[in-house]
Amino acid sequence: MRFTLATSVLCFLASIASAQADCATDAQVDQYVQDYLANTPTPALSAAGSIEDALCTQTKIVSALEPHMGPVIGYKAGLTSAPAQERFGASEPVQGVLFRDMMLEDGATAPITWGARPVFEADLVLVVGDTGINQATTPAEVMQNISAIRPFIEVPDLTLAEGEPITPVTLTAIAVAPKLGVLGSEIPVSDSDAMTQALADMTVTLSAADGEVLAQAPGAAVLGHPANAALWLISKGIEFQPGDLISVGSFGPLVPPAKGKGGATATYTGLPGDPSVSVVFE
Repeated sequence: MRFTLATSVLCFLASIASAQADCATDAQVDQYVQDYLANTPTPALSAAGSIEDALCTQTKIVSALEPHMGPVIGYKAGLTSAPAQERFGASEPVQGVLFRDMMLEDGATAPITWGARPVFEADLVLVVGDTGINQATTPAEVMQNISAIRPFIEVPDLTLAEGEPITPVTLTAIAVAPKLGVLGSEIPVSDSDAMTQALADMTVTLSAADGEVLAQAPGAAVLGHPANAALWLISKGIEFQPGDLISVGSFGPLVPPAKGKGGATATYTGLPGDPSVSVVFE
């Protein structure tokens, strides 16, 4: 009987070890953080593992980056548009985080070498107003618990060296590549129903510094409605608190900085005031 019990315990422990067989080691995390801070291409983490392995790695990386990037102030859903999912072979979004010190204000300058593999994208941020969002089941219910929205150009760094696999698993492991982001002014949500409709109907345009249109997409390009990004994150166990920021993901493809010709502007036609947000690259 003791032998059977001991064997069962060993099998159980072995199953746990197997389940996290590709969670990054402390040494791998330390190397990643050094490379991240130095804008140096780095090896993929959890490449042969599962999403669960990748989330284990992500927890370690986030903890190691917070002393350098400030606390986590929100969450991001990545690969939420068809072009992004097609590029990385994803069948659903991926989850990551937003750090306090990555955020820049509208019109800010980002160094052209902000990362080892820098890209930028037109995004949008929802500002959580109430914990009732965690019980939401529809975009309209999400928006009832959002205090404001903010135009957002995310300026991530894919970080991984050439030849390394960039997959939903390896992106999840690195918290979906947060590096910098430019936030536009808050647009208060005074009428949640009207804002729900406006987000569905808007057109998001990403332009280069010379006005060339780099990407254009409707609000529905993100999971059918931008608020569905919040619902997806909730379905994965995220519990939002008031003040949290939610990055809904890219309205179109990721763009290399050279195509910005010195900067970029995202415009949200159909939202109140047709707002925009801009960044300068130099």
